Amino acid sequence: MKNFIFISPNFPSNYWKFCRELQNNGVRVLGVGDEPYDCLTADLKGSLTEYYKVSNLENYDEVFRAVAFFTFKYGKIDYIESNNEYWLERDALLRTEFNISTGFKKTDVKKIKFKSAMKTYYKKAGVKTARHCIAKSLAVCEKFINQVGYPVIVKPDNGVGASDTHKLCDGEQLKAFFKNRPKKVSYIMEEFIDAEVNSYDAIIDSKGNPIFETGNVTPKSLMDVVNTGDSCLYYIVNQLSDDVRKLGRKTVKAFKVKSRFVHFEFFRLLSDQHIGKKGEVVALEVNMRPAGGITPDMMNYANSTNVFKIWADMIAYDSSLVAVGEKYFCAFAGRRDGVEYAYSEQDIVDRFGANIKIIQRVPDVLAGTMGNIMYIANFTTKKELDEFYSEVTQIR
Repeated sequence: MKNFIFISPNFPSNYWKFCRELQNNGVRVLGVGDEPYDCLTADLKGSLTEYYKVSNLENYDEVFRAVAFFTFKYGKIDYIESNNEYWLERDALLRTEFNISTGFKKTDVKKIKFKSAMKTYYKKAGVKTARHCIAKSLAVCEKFINQVGYPVIVKPDNGVGASDTHKLCDGEQLKAFFKNRPKKVSYIMEEFIDAEVNSYDAIIDSKGNPIFETGNVTPKSLMDVVNTGDSCLYYIVNQLSDDVRKLGRKTVKAFKVKSRFVHFEFFRLLSDQHIGKKGEVVALEVNMRPAGGITPDMMNYANSTNVFKIWADMIAYDSSLVAVGEKYFCAFAGRRDGVEYAYSEQDIVDRFGANIKIIQRVPDVLAGTMGNIMYIANFTTKKELDEFYSEVTQIR
């Protein structure tokens, strides 16, 4: 029996489904988290063989002891995963110290977490990347801006999502950034790319081959959503475009991805620019984990399938026979508390009730990016999807 340690299996709240499908495949699932056991959902409790509570997942010594305890009790650990961007470095360090060969190790962290290091591997894949510099000083950045022009984007070199990402449009904003930036954080500065985000989402087997592929489109910059409090919009495509599929697979090979669920982000250019022509696809960043939050469920709705099961099959059998059925566009729209929208929730239900899959609150920790209330719905055409977005986001 394989032993699988799942770090923080309670967050996001839908990740219990990964545990359930592992258990259904005969894998022993061992949870480590800082949530009290009594606060775990019944679904999650029923999907775990045992749960080890630590006082704080940030405390590496405690998590190390949890893994050591499970190793002593159940034998060699075959997998350690969180499927969560925040804990990827922790996962890699634990694999290194417990000699677990399935997954990235400590020496791999830089290439999978630091945006500047990713560019080397994109180059190996033949994928274009934005020009950049490490924002070490005002002088370095001014020299870079003299080359690429304003606006520029600055963000933590090792960051999560669109958090702490800024668009600088002039010298005053640049000086203000250097005045206010945290001194211990390393930032990368890139030329601004006029584009929408297209993702490559895939479950990769132990030989580096995809056994499931899909993708999403984010028509509105998450950086702008975070910084302006605007509505969050993205959708799972009904068909993955050939160019994104091609570059996604090349990126998998360049980064030597094996036995993982991945979420790679690309830019599709909205105009001719220094980096390429309108419509061309270029690199943004890699994420060596599933797309966050409710997105795996959206993949299920869009593809009439079960990605939790496909992933668990990959872990247990290195392949999957789960079918992919009828294809849809699956739309996410995130509304904000305190905004007066033109259409009430009941109006939306009356208009799109046959299409709606989920209406629920977003966890507070994700609300800055995703909004406070999520609306998820399936559509057969892009026209229907656009009408849904128009009505859900329209403000009085």
